[in-house]
Amino acid sequence: MATKGLVLYLLSGFSIAVLSVVFFNHQNGYDPDRQTLLSSHNSALSSLSTEKLVWPELKFSWRLVMATLIGFLGSACGTVGGVGGGGIFVPMLTLIVGFDTKSAAAISKCMIMGASASSVWYNLRVPHPTKEVPIIDYDLALLFQPVLMLGITVGVALSVIFPYWLITVLIIILFLGTSSRSFFKGIEMWKDETILKKEMAKQQETMVNSRGELLISTDYEPLAPVEEKSSMQIICLNLKWKRVLVLILVWISFLLLQVIKNDVKVCSAWYWVLFCLQFPVALGVFGYEAVKLYKEHKKRMSTGNIEYICEASIAWTAPHIAFCALCGILGGTVGGLLGSGGGFILGPLLLEIGVIPQVASATATFVMTFSSSLSVVEFYLLKRFPMHYALYLTGVSVLAGFWGQCFVRKLITLLGRASIIVFILSGVIFASALTMGVIGIDTSIRMISNHEFMGFLNFCSSQ
Repeated sequence: MATKGLVLYLLSGFSIAVLSVVFFNHQNGYDPDRQTLLSSHNSALSSLSTEKLVWPELKFSWRLVMATLIGFLGSACGTVGGVGGGGIFVPMLTLIVGFDTKSAAAISKCMIMGASASSVWYNLRVPHPTKEVPIIDYDLALLFQPVLMLGITVGVALSVIFPYWLITVLIIILFLGTSSRSFFKGIEMWKDETILKKEMAKQQETMVNSRGELLISTDYEPLAPVEEKSSMQIICLNLKWKRVLVLILVWISFLLLQVIKNDVKVCSAWYWVLFCLQFPVALGVFGYEAVKLYKEHKKRMSTGNIEYICEASIAWTAPHIAFCALCGILGGTVGGLLGSGGGFILGPLLLEIGVIPQVASATATFVMTFSSSLSVVEFYLLKRFPMHYALYLTGVSVLAGFWGQCFVRKLITLLGRASIIVFILSGVIFASALTMGVIGIDTSIRMISNHEFMGFLNFCSSQ
């Protein structure tokens, strides 16, 4: 019921926001079929196309210290929650360091990639908390990674068309919805963990044997000691090379299409051919994994096997698979609009479909490593960021991602509460909503006061 309410909230909010753009178009007398546009539209396009790259010098200053601290904390919390932290990095890089918006988005991707990669390396050395299976759910990774990368491509295209104020409104609607839902999810898990801890405490204090005799403080020793796995054995269990190879092939396919597309004239026939080729690549891998999950679920239901196929505790029916596809594309689209890794949707979604927090965090950061690294390679080829600054902040994020995971895992073991991950996830998303929202509202107010164009822009002329 809560999931349906969240979906209804997002759909209604997005619909109202997009319809309001159409209202602005009519109010300003904009007709997309006419060749002559308003002067305000031309000024908006010229400011977008002629935005100068601002690359501050890398030197010791209070700005660098603040960027290091915020980057470290944002990367540590972002990777633990499985959201990356792009909503925190972009405002930090523009307001504190002084980068332009495009360069800030590119460096943000570098930081997300570094933090995600180090987090994946740490998670590969961590066993699953309850089962003898990998802590990364490769079925869910194969299901979401292709549509997430497809969504990022769509989001980048929409960022050219959508007016700035609309992107701000969509971000606020989405982030407030997902952060509040994650927060209430964390409260539910906290209550369940409290009940479980009380029951376990009672069982340890008193136990009753088969004859009804009360046993007090009874300790049980296992007949055979449980052999602890070495780090290498855990890594081998967590790595599924065939699945990883498929993900790498999808990554390479998207990279080649993006690189070739960047050398083709925008809006030409070949441009749209290359753009459309991404759909069969993504939907082909998604469809293969979706059919596999659907058939396996149907087979188990027919034999009375109620065990879940993967970490998600949902029935893999056609509506649920379609919902996952929609959320994956939506998450990627938000990543393309923001310059983030798409984890703001993927992290809460994995929790919503029943994945435990440790696996949700590990799987989300694993998927984000692919999506963010794809953008980093593309931005590098386009020379969108200064290498020295990117290497420094990426190094900070690598350390933060590793130590953040280490600290939170130890805290979970000490307190016995995995819901900590969910609260961190909710906090990062809410902080991103505040920072991105405040900056977006301030910029939108200045655009309105300058009587700039507030409707949809033309994709071809805006490049």
